[in-house]
Amino acid sequence: MSAFTLVELLVVMSIISLLMAITVPAVNGVRRQARALLGMHNQKEVTNAINLYAMDHRDVYPPSVATVGFGDTWGWSDVTRLIGHEKRSPQLHRAMSEYLRSYITDASMMFCPNAPRKFKYLQEAWDAGDAWDNPDTTDPSDSLSGTYCFYWGYVGYLGEGPRLFRGPMTAAGMRGQSDLLISDYFGYGHWRTPNSFASCERLRGADVDPETQLTSAWWRAAGDPNTVMPDVKLRAGYADGHVETYAPSEAVPMRVSVYPEGVPPFPDGGPSAGRYYIPRNALH
Repeated sequence: MSAFTLVELLVVMSIISLLMAITVPAVNGVRRQARALLGMHNQKEVTNAINLYAMDHRDVYPPSVATVGFGDTWGWSDVTRLIGHEKRSPQLHRAMSEYLRSYITDASMMFCPNAPRKFKYLQEAWDAGDAWDNPDTTDPSDSLSGTYCFYWGYVGYLGEGPRLFRGPMTAAGMRGQSDLLISDYFGYGHWRTPNSFASCERLRGADVDPETQLTSAWWRAAGDPNTVMPDVKLRAGYADGHVETYAPSEAVPMRVSVYPEGVPPFPDGGPSAGRYYIPRNALH
């Protein structure tokens, strides 16, 4: 009897193992799909907020906070910036939330749900706005970069010519400007991740690039953009309110510019923000 019971137990364990092998991947797939839908929802909420802001401000989008410096000597910063280090002028805010807090109160909307973890002070920083002072640092004017890229009012360097990316400045659109407002972060060669890809979306074989006092956590994977691009689904939101998916193979690299005019770009290496890959459709 005991031997028969042992056999029965082994059969039951085998069945449970088989069921787990079938159901666990399915559950994980459902979770990934749910996070993807949440990411699209977040980006749509941001595009809605930007357009509501424009409706209340004569059809004009808020200025980009992805800048550094002030007066006539300011330049561009990385396009993931939520809070700049300092105001560009007394009339301009350094924090994105100073423009959008009336339209977005929950800072989770500004976070990619597939990123490794949310910045621990994200809501506090969003609520504080220009007055943000990270309690973990001694600098009273800390900057903060997130997991999405924000393109309104932004100028980036695309290539020789020079060829520039110009983010939208008005909801009605202007000749020579893109209608891209937001995308998942996906880039290469950032000073945090030299010789590696990084993204808020999980890359195959990736490990976690942990948050710093000034930046959110990303996924990081070694690679070379001149050989094989990662296979990952990215999302982008546009001025007309729609959000679409794209792959790195359908994107073009953009680099941060030194001067307001968009040229020259910061050289690779050192403190460079590397390349940001934006959907090719955004250039049409």
